[in-house]
Amino acid sequence: MSHPFGVAPPASRGVTVPFRVKANDAKAFMALFREGMCLVEETANYLDGEGRLQSKALKAFGSLAYATESMRLTTRLTQLATWLLARRAVLNGEEAPPGAADSATLLLPIVRGGSNKGYDELPEKLKALIEASYKLHDKICQMEAARTAQPKATLQRVNPVATQVAMIAAAFKPRA
Repeated sequence: MSHPFGVAPPASRGVTVPFRVKANDAKAFMALFREGMCLVEETANYLDGEGRLQSKALKAFGSLAYATESMRLTTRLTQLATWLLARRAVLNGEEAPPGAADSATLLLPIVRGGSNKGYDELPEKLKALIEASYKLHDKICQMEAARTAQPKATLQRVNPVATQVAMIAAAFKPRA
């Protein structure tokens, strides 16, 4: 049976599991998927409810920062949800959306906020959601990097004692 990410798990116990295999494990992905979808839902509920009420109480710069940061947050979460859904489709063997096979292209670099005028006035809940979205982005980027990393060639470990023994044996070997 082939592994869903194209990396076969070790065949026996006692074999070291490379990070790449662990990071791309289906269970790890599904945990990340659930985390991401929960964050999307939590953010939507906040922005449509409590956040909307809190934004009305903000002063001019705070209100502008709220609009800017909530739009950035929504855009970032949409991008991350797209990556998660595309990877899940590939994992489940479904027909993935175009470009899902190269899902790294779905991850755009992000600019971390917090320096905008009025950012300090934002509700703590919105700041917490923004920070959670950055952490989710980082986790997804790490998983994507691990998924797409090419395995390095196995390094031959040199046994220094064996090397010295071979040199001594060669030095005392009778010459023909």
